[in-house]
Amino acid sequence: MQPEPPLLASFLLLLPLVLPGQPQLVRSALNSMDESGTFQCVVHLPNNSIFLQQLEQLQSTLQDLIGKYEQQLSRAKEYASTTEDQDSQTLELSHMLESKNPSVTMSQYDNPAFSLLRLELEGAQELVAQLQAKAGVSGATELLQQLQNQVTNASLTLKLLADSDYQSFRTLQEEVDILEGRLSECEREKEREQSSSYAGPPLAPGSCTHGGLQKVSRPLVLKLNWRGLSYKAGAWGRDSAPNPTSSLYWVSPLRADGRYFDYYRLHRSYDDLLLLKHYEQWKMGYGDGSGNTVYKNFMYFNYYGTRDMAKVDLSSNTLVLRRPLPGATYNNRFSYASVPWTTFDFAGDEKGLWVLYATEESKGNLVISRLNDSTLEVEQTWYTSQYKPALSGAFMACGVLYALRSLSTRQEEIFYAYDTTTSQEHHLSILLDKMLETLHGINYCPWDHKLYVYNDGFLINYDLTFLTLKEKLPSSPIKRPPGASAPSKPIKFNKPSGPGYSDLSEYS
Repeated sequence: MQPEPPLLASFLLLLPLVLPGQPQLVRSALNSMDESGTFQCVVHLPNNSIFLQQLEQLQSTLQDLIGKYEQQLSRAKEYASTTEDQDSQTLELSHMLESKNPSVTMSQYDNPAFSLLRLELEGAQELVAQLQAKAGVSGATELLQQLQNQVTNASLTLKLLADSDYQSFRTLQEEVDILEGRLSECEREKEREQSSSYAGPPLAPGSCTHGGLQKVSRPLVLKLNWRGLSYKAGAWGRDSAPNPTSSLYWVSPLRADGRYFDYYRLHRSYDDLLLLKHYEQWKMGYGDGSGNTVYKNFMYFNYYGTRDMAKVDLSSNTLVLRRPLPGATYNNRFSYASVPWTTFDFAGDEKGLWVLYATEESKGNLVISRLNDSTLEVEQTWYTSQYKPALSGAFMACGVLYALRSLSTRQEEIFYAYDTTTSQEHHLSILLDKMLETLHGINYCPWDHKLYVYNDGFLINYDLTFLTLKEKLPSSPIKRPPGASAPSKPIKFNKPSGPGYSDLSEYS
């Protein structure tokens, strides 16, 4: 048996038969078999030697490229067979690095096995591109297209594997970072609680031996006001005198319009308030807004539709005094943000009775005046740098004004303080959670150091924690831009010579 004819000869004989549209190259063919049984074929080709030379050159180039591709493919298979061992070595190395330095990690996409395999596939892609550029035979083109698709798919698979591994690592790392952050925050919170717990003995009722407000507890929701959910505006609390003569709790919802103050209830104890028993309900009928407070068993509020301050004796529900507040705006002018009709905001603390308001002269900035609780005369006044309609509320504690602003529907920030003793102001950041969006009637009680807040119809309170004297808040003034005026110094008012106030007979 004779050896098979070489691939080149076979290709040249069959090529004219698989090229449609080309002129016939074979003019005649004679075949015979010799005595040894060998089949011989004689082909007569045209004299176009240039075409034959190009065909032979193309065939030779194609064979060389296919040989190179097979060589590269063989090498890629060899590298792939060693990938598993290299991966295990890389994983061990990664574990060693992490044990020595947890911040050092290695992406799977950067390890040697993946990099080498990626380079091999890139080389195969370049080789296929060269073959496609030089091949002009349709059969060969189809084969190269299949090879290119296989190489491309292999490259994509490799990249997806690497990216998936890297993404999984990043996701896990982010989760670990979040957990570590939460753990650190819990540790800091625990440290703060411990430091506040052991900061010193609790403050005595009515005491100001502290360095200012430190933090506010989470809200304690007592109950819905006695008139129902429609009565979203109002105020409640205890007597804000340092040593109250009674343990009364008072609740004063406004009408559904959020302005008119007509009814209030008095409860003899906290349990009575919870159980809605042993109460006295009174109708007053001339209050304006939710800025009222109780001090020494008298309720103070803005008289309806005027700039007058009013005083009612809770023992008899009797209006005993009504007096104008000099220069104060009224009728919803410069009220707190989202809390209309709070042009007057009364407050009591360890230092006395106060009223917070704004004037046209102050251009809407918050003004603090200390009142004589017997005559409602203005004894002293301070001007702050805070625009009152930008605040969500304020209260007094130990002669220091604390102002709030809303951060969201569930959180407020006590961000500003003004010390009337030193006439200095400073910024702070004490977060205060709330159950519903709007806080009304914020009242401080020196007896138990609590805030009593009317929160969209619900009665809630907060425990206040104060700094020890060693941790006193800084007293340096707030820096202002050039040209801005500083808060005014306290102004003392002399008692007018004429009748300064009226008794109940004028208004009965």
